[in-house]
Amino acid sequence: MNKFKTFSIALLASVTASYAQDIDQAKKAIDAEQFEKAKSMLKTIIQSKPANGKAAFLLGNVYLTQNIADSAKIYFQKGLSASEDSKFNYIGLGQMDLDNGNLAAAQANFAMATKDIKKKDVEPYVYVGKAYLNANKPDYKNALTVLGKAKLINPQDAQLQLVLGDAYYGDKNQNDAYVAYRTAFQSDPTLIRAKMQQAVLLKGAKAYSEATKLLNEIVATNPNYGPVYRELAETYFYWGNNDPKNYKEYIQKALGYYEKYMSMTDYSLTSRMRHADFLIVAKDYAALEVEANKMKELDNVNPRILRYLGYSAYENGNIDAAIQALESFIANPTNKIIARDYLYLGLAKLRNASNPETKKVDQVAFDAAVSNIKKAVEMEITMTNDLNEVGKKFYELKMFKEAAAIYEIAVTNPDSRNYLLDNFYLGNSLYYDNNRKDVVKPDPIALQKADAAFANVITASPATQDAYIFRARTNSLLEKPDLMVKFYEEYIKVVSEKGAEEIAKPATKAKLIEAYNTIAGNSEKAKAKEYLAKTLALDPTNKYALDLLKSLK
Repeated sequence: MNKFKTFSIALLASVTASYAQDIDQAKKAIDAEQFEKAKSMLKTIIQSKPANGKAAFLLGNVYLTQNIADSAKIYFQKGLSASEDSKFNYIGLGQMDLDNGNLAAAQANFAMATKDIKKKDVEPYVYVGKAYLNANKPDYKNALTVLGKAKLINPQDAQLQLVLGDAYYGDKNQNDAYVAYRTAFQSDPTLIRAKMQQAVLLKGAKAYSEATKLLNEIVATNPNYGPVYRELAETYFYWGNNDPKNYKEYIQKALGYYEKYMSMTDYSLTSRMRHADFLIVAKDYAALEVEANKMKELDNVNPRILRYLGYSAYENGNIDAAIQALESFIANPTNKIIARDYLYLGLAKLRNASNPETKKVDQVAFDAAVSNIKKAVEMEITMTNDLNEVGKKFYELKMFKEAAAIYEIAVTNPDSRNYLLDNFYLGNSLYYDNNRKDVVKPDPIALQKADAAFANVITASPATQDAYIFRARTNSLLEKPDLMVKFYEEYIKVVSEKGAEEIAKPATKAKLIEAYNTIAGNSEKAKAKEYLAKTLALDPTNKYALDLLKSLK
């Protein structure tokens, strides 16, 4: 009997250890972003041991990561009925409450998860912290509060320090984030993600060379860790966007590393969607169309595929198909709509609203397109970075009213990389639209906007000489002679400071003559003669100057 009892206890211990090892392997697959592999492993554990509540929780979390909330909820609820580690599933349900905007319900679930836990157990707190971070709208403050409780129990816990680093990083506390990631890696040198996150901090600080160096160190020692290739891809993507001379080279590197990442994780529908998201920001629309059609073969009913079909259809010139796909996607209330969805819908509608050959515009359709673009910018201000070329196409077609409508949205972001140019084009568009031959009376409100736009250019770049002359012309249309003269004089000053080489340029010379003659025509006799002499020094036969000079004698 004793022998049998001893054998039974040993067998139970062996089985328990085996399940723990299986859970650990599943966690490693999750960390490596091999989600399909992790799901398969966790389903096997649940099937062989339904009492394992943690396996259900982890599986539900994977489904949440993949934005498959209905499956996640099924496993969380199933996990609650398990006899072991069932409380973790309250955390998963709590995150779903956060996603639904119900903080009180989430905190009630988190309280259930952490009630009566073992004195030295930090894991439930760590997962609650993760839930706050992984919610649709991350809550960094609450994450730091709950993680602070775990830190009092075991400050050297590697997983705790890793999640603390993520919380600090999200809360824009780079220094504490770095300390936490460093501590995590020191506590557990096998925790590759902690070292990788140090490179993420460098990337965020635009220290791209240092970031890639650190990431390549990880590749050298852990070549099979897939997420590091995703980080290399993203780092080269941002580096390319901040280094125009090397843009093509770095974007190609980024795309190559992302393909490597895909090969190291899986080619499931979810992974293909992540790949498609990256192709969008890398502007590889040919590859995006290929990927979108592959996804359609895998799952013809997944609504998110409409996003990729819409984007690629627009970029490849199939405008009606783009509008149809995107409107269908946005109309579904269960879809998570992002700013770029509205941006692409607006751009597609713009194409249909205007005819570049006839220069005719369907105003109702154009206004609807602009409304979609505004919606995109309201959701995500960085969408303004994509508007410069859109406005420029209208500008180059001399469709100045339409160009101005786009640039007015673009300049709402003072941190846009095109802020200076966008303001200049906005001012010019409004000026030219009000200086047409068929304009009976210029629009003073539009011209005041033009004046403000040129003022923004001058503030940001005082040496941009043409901003002064266009500001002078704008104030001429506004019938403000004093300001007109002031800005012509400032134009002359800026150009003169640049020296003889600038003054000798034909375009500059013509504008100087315009400035001299206009100032002369709006000044008293002595000053007028002074400026007319300046004109005649550049152009001795200038008719306006000669005629005005005669009248002054």
